[in-house]
Amino acid sequence: MAASEERELSAEQTEKLLQFQDLTGIESMDQCRHTLEQHNWNIEAAVQDRLNEQEGVPSVFNPPPSRPLQVNTADHRIYSYVVSRPQPRGLLGWGYYLIMLPFRFTYYTLLDIFRFALRFIRPDPRSRVTDPVGDIVSFIHMFEEKYGRTHPVFYQGTYSQALNDAKRELRFLLVYLHGDDHQDTDEFCRNTLSAPEVITLINTRMLFWACSTNKPEGYRVSQALRENTYPFLAMIMLKDRRMTVVGRLEGLIQPDDLINQLTFVMDANQTYLVSERLEREERNQTQVLRQQQDEAYLASLRADQEKERKKKEERERKKRKEEEVQQQKLAEERRRRTLQEEKERRSECLPPEPHPDDPESVKIIFKMPNDSRVERRFHFTQSLTVIHDFLFSLKESPEKFQIEANFPRRVLPCLPSEEWPNPPTLQEAGLSHTEVLFVQDLTDD
Repeated sequence: MAASEERELSAEQTEKLLQFQDLTGIESMDQCRHTLEQHNWNIEAAVQDRLNEQEGVPSVFNPPPSRPLQVNTADHRIYSYVVSRPQPRGLLGWGYYLIMLPFRFTYYTLLDIFRFALRFIRPDPRSRVTDPVGDIVSFIHMFEEKYGRTHPVFYQGTYSQALNDAKRELRFLLVYLHGDDHQDTDEFCRNTLSAPEVITLINTRMLFWACSTNKPEGYRVSQALRENTYPFLAMIMLKDRRMTVVGRLEGLIQPDDLINQLTFVMDANQTYLVSERLEREERNQTQVLRQQQDEAYLASLRADQEKERKKKEERERKKRKEEEVQQQKLAEERRRRTLQEEKERRSECLPPEPHPDDPESVKIIFKMPNDSRVERRFHFTQSLTVIHDFLFSLKESPEKFQIEANFPRRVLPCLPSEEWPNPPTLQEAGLSHTEVLFVQDLTDD
């Protein structure tokens, strides 16, 4: 199915499709084609709409649900210019005019009566706007089929979107209401709107929105602007912070006259736009200044908070350090108390010292790490553990130590180990009746 649709495209449409894809970078060919079809294969309008979407401006085919701008039409300073139809000339002209007058009067009277009566039978379908963008696209397509592509650039969006863009960009908005059945419409579209100087003026100095009053969107705008005759043009701009109609041009107006009238309206109201631009720039500068002040305040606040955080962390760090020191002191105090209790317990458990005349006694002289000397007698049958417990119970002994003999130089196995599960006795260790042993401090190890 997709392949058959591709074959239906003309060579020109295929070229536009590929060009649009290159310009926008859209990978989906179906999406590119759908977008171009929405814009009636107008590649400039499609690309512009795509760029607007990328800049955050809603697409003309996805109108925002926001409430449309209200336009002030009650300003007594509105410039109004009405072009009356030329009076008949000569006897023949007046005769034709008088002959046709009753018929025209009867025709339009009956037509108005018929339309008025029809409203009671069936509500006017134009009163329900269901697809405003579709109405605009349909009108542009009809206009180009009937009058050609030489015309000002139509705004391809709803009336509300055109008002919003004109307000945001501070530009004039020219609204054209197209009366399909009016006798002057064709001449205005073919001669006036197609004039190159008119196209140049409109394209360079204003937005141009147009729709047929036979379309619901055009009919809705017609009810708001209350035109009297066709062709009808209304100039709208931001004035006193409201979108206001500042000019109304009605009737068949010629190109030079239209240019003069539009220029007059713009010149007469240009000061309002300039004033609004200055006010908007001042508001923007004030907003930027306020934003800078807010950012500076937030930066200062963050700096103060960071300082306070660092101070708090420093206080907590000092507190933790003090607590750690206090805990260490307490732990050291507990350790010393436990050590002292253990010394006292082992001292109490020591066997009594043998008598000097006991032939089985051993006199041992201990050389302490602090160069002091300690003497005590032990029995040959006692375990080396007793020597260790005696030294451990002394106040001047280190917490951890080992006992060494000199001849031969060796470390006495006073405590149980894998090699000596049960420490030997003094006799088994080869000690003589008088010995000098050295106490080696192992506390740092």
